[in-house]
Formats: sequence, structure tokens, C-alpha cells
Amino acid sequence: MPDANEAYLQIGEVADRTGVTQRTLRFYEEKGLLKPPTRMEGGFRLYFEEDVQRVERIRRLQRLLGITLAEIKEMVEAEEVLAGLRAQCCSGADVVEKRRQVQTAIEVVEKQYAIVRQRAEQIQEAKAQLEEFLKSFQQRMTDLEQLAQEATVARR
Repeated sequence: MPDANEAYLQIGEVADRTGVTQRTLRFYEEKGLLKPPTRMEGGFRLYFEEDVQRVERIRRLQRLLGITLAEIKEMVEAEEVLAGLRAQCCSGADVVEKRRQVQTAIEVVEKQYAIVRQRAEQIQEAKAQLEEFLKSFQQRMTDLEQLAQEATVARR
């Protein structure tokens, strides 16, 4: 949560810094990827640095993994849960509570891993298919070159 002295940003500033449109920011808010921003009296949205960082994480996941916004939402929320667990883990909790926190962290990371693993499998399948196409076309080119050589020899 931003502190009262933290500088705020308006929607246009966030859009400029993150490389998304204002419409995209509103869409992220609508889909729950961004928390509803604080608003000025005139209704202007006010964002904080943590909002900018969240948008940057969303964009990084889109570029890196090409996953759906629902999956991105799950991944970003999981990162926030993990950050909260890390902060709590250092407290003076008893062993039972620490075990519960670690178990929660395991479950969160397993969900993130499942999303990334599924995407990696899809990419691997696409790669294998392209390798087959490439091999097939390379073989076809070799066959055509052989035919061209045979035709040249036959014309002599």
C-alpha cells in the first residue's frame, strides 16, 4: 500500500512509462489485473509506483510467455502472495505457522510453474513441427537439386 507521502502519477504518465495505452490501463483495472486506483475529486485516476511495477510485470509476462490475461493475473497475484509470505517468514512465528507459510508458498509456485510448463510444452510442440517442415523442405530441395543435375547431364 502506498504511503501518504508517496508521489502519485496520472493515467497518462503511467501509460507513457509502461508503454501501454490509457485504454489498456482501464482494461487491466476492469479485468482485475490492476487494483482500482485512488481518484482525485474530479475523478482522475491516481497511480503509485507499485502500480507501475505491476503493469511492467504484466507486460513482461505477456512478452516472455505469451499467456492469457487470466493467467497473467494469476501469476502477478501469486508474486504478491509470495512477497507477503517472505515478509512474514522473518517474523517470530512458531514452527507450525512457518510450515503453513512455506506450504502456501509451495502451492503458489506450483501454480505458476504449471502455467509456465504448459506454455513451454506448447512452444516445444511448435518447434518440433517447424523442425519437421524444415527437414521436409530441405529434403525436397536436395531432391530437386539432384533432378536438376541429372537433367543437365542428360542434355550433354
